Amino acid sequence: MPQPPPARSVHIVSGLDDFARSSAGIDILRTVTVALSGDRSRNIASSHVAPGTRLILVRHGEAYCNTEGYIGGHRSCRGLTERGVAQSEVLAKRIARTQEFAQCSAIWTSVLPRAIETAVILRNALPHLDVEQSCSLCERHPGEADGLTWDEYEQRHGRGALPGDDPNAVLSEGGESLISFVERAEEALYLLAHRYAGQSVMIVTHGGIIDSSLIGFLDLPSHGNRVRLHPEHTSITEWEYIGTKWRLVRYNDAAHLGEPECKVLLTPAPEWVNRESI
Repeated sequence: MPQPPPARSVHIVSGLDDFARSSAGIDILRTVTVALSGDRSRNIASSHVAPGTRLILVRHGEAYCNTEGYIGGHRSCRGLTERGVAQSEVLAKRIARTQEFAQCSAIWTSVLPRAIETAVILRNALPHLDVEQSCSLCERHPGEADGLTWDEYEQRHGRGALPGDDPNAVLSEGGESLISFVERAEEALYLLAHRYAGQSVMIVTHGGIIDSSLIGFLDLPSHGNRVRLHPEHTSITEWEYIGTKWRLVRYNDAAHLGEPECKVLLTPAPEWVNRESI
């Protein structure tokens, strides 16, 4: 199967972090911080979002860290597998055929290779857009556990910081807790919602960011630990702000992988998805 073009083959810029440091970005972050504190009411932050703003979240294609069962952080992520490339190409063909995202004003992604490679492939269907990136859209930062297999992680660090455990515990030294990750993800999504007020923006990102959007926008209790969330690779989750609240337009839309000839591209769910507790 063909490999994705290198990230440098398209114009990739980094602007979200600069925007966050601008006066407008600082005001937005201050507003979101207030909204996330105390009873975690989102009314303050949501009141500043323009009606019609759409956030289109696409999970990256299958990556080596997924198939090899290791923690793929900044140091160890090796990008997409052949199946991940094929998944992304099928989605790009769908987007080109349906033109469902022709109205997008921008494509954003994280700084991790698996997300960048997916975004570069999807840009083939939206060639008028640049790919912009921000570390704020990365998966939960693992810290020193970056590159460990999950078995190695549990042997060295135990289970205190995994989903269903203490949401205040960091994954490992230098990493994020679940609470800090969800708040970082929600801040990034609100920054994009404000920057592209009344517009649509595609965000090629990670399962954890998609989960965080559900936890935050739906105000799920217990930081989402009462439900099991697992979006498919290259699936689409879409939000629209309708004037008073967020509307979940779709979740885990992977119809492009549902065609008979494409079902072989579905990544088998990891074992933990069907465990009663993890």
